[in-house]
Amino acid sequence: MRYLHTMLRVRNLEIALKFYVDALGLKEVRRVDNDKGKFTLVFLCAPEDEDLVRQSSGRGAPLVELTYNWVEETYGEDRFFGHLAYEVDDIYATCERLMRLGITINRPPRDGQMAFIRSPDLHSIELLQKGKPLPAAEPWTSMPNTGHW
Repeated sequence: MRYLHTMLRVRNLEIALKFYVDALGLKEVRRVDNDKGKFTLVFLCAPEDEDLVRQSSGRGAPLVELTYNWVEETYGEDRFFGHLAYEVDDIYATCERLMRLGITINRPPRDGQMAFIRSPDLHSIELLQKGKPLPAAEPWTSMPNTGHW
């Protein structure tokens, strides 16, 4: 497992970037505008990590992901944090092992690519399949979401 990023929701992308980029000095290394989902993702890194991030397509150093939803949403403090993200070698095996340990898979890896779990303190953790998504497989493809993530 390898740490990838921490996601933070932001209310105003311009103001957030003034804080993280202008004030803290983080560098924007990638931006994704998703018209269908109506959100923008901006990935930032520390200046010392910029070359490493660029050489490895954004997976070589820890990143901060700012998520800006174009339609205003109201978040309770417990959901404003966002999530931690880890890359795993086999998302199905990882989720199976976690379930054996009594951990609920809140968002199963139906797509062979992404799952969400929550810590005992209710912090969301995203698990992402390393490389290409795995082929769809049961019981994951028909497993419903459980709770929040």
